[in-house]
Amino acid sequence: MADNARAKRLADLIREVVAQKLLRGIKDPRLGSHVTITDTRVTGDLREATVFYTVYGDDEERAAAAAGLESAKGILRSEVGRAAGVKFTPTLTFVADALPDTARTIEDLLDKARDSDAKVRESASGAKYAGDADPYKKPGDDEDDAAE
Repeated sequence: MADNARAKRLADLIREVVAQKLLRGIKDPRLGSHVTITDTRVTGDLREATVFYTVYGDDEERAAAAAGLESAKGILRSEVGRAAGVKFTPTLTFVADALPDTARTIEDLLDKARDSDAKVRESASGAKYAGDADPYKKPGDDEDDAAE
């Protein structure tokens, strides 16, 4: 079992090698400059690597990029093995990163919250207090209590 630091270094190396190979080495038109490698995770035994990627485009381009990555998996794995110099080259699994979708969802929720806050602020602008403006007793208010 490898230590976490070694797994992290290997994950960083895999991310760099795969990104460079996608940019310069693979001629597949499905894997153009719109595919971005966002993260890589390696298991503790250094046998499997999960490569997260994003594709800027519509669903058709995402499906094409996923097919292109699957077809280039062998070339990318051999390049990783050449660069890493480890006894066993990890198998590569490509997973579409959910980060852009999650960020978009969070941004939509924040927009709804801003709209709701604006509505509350607008309705509260002309509002008056239900009772006195200052509901707390002051030292001079004891006379009112004695009169009752």
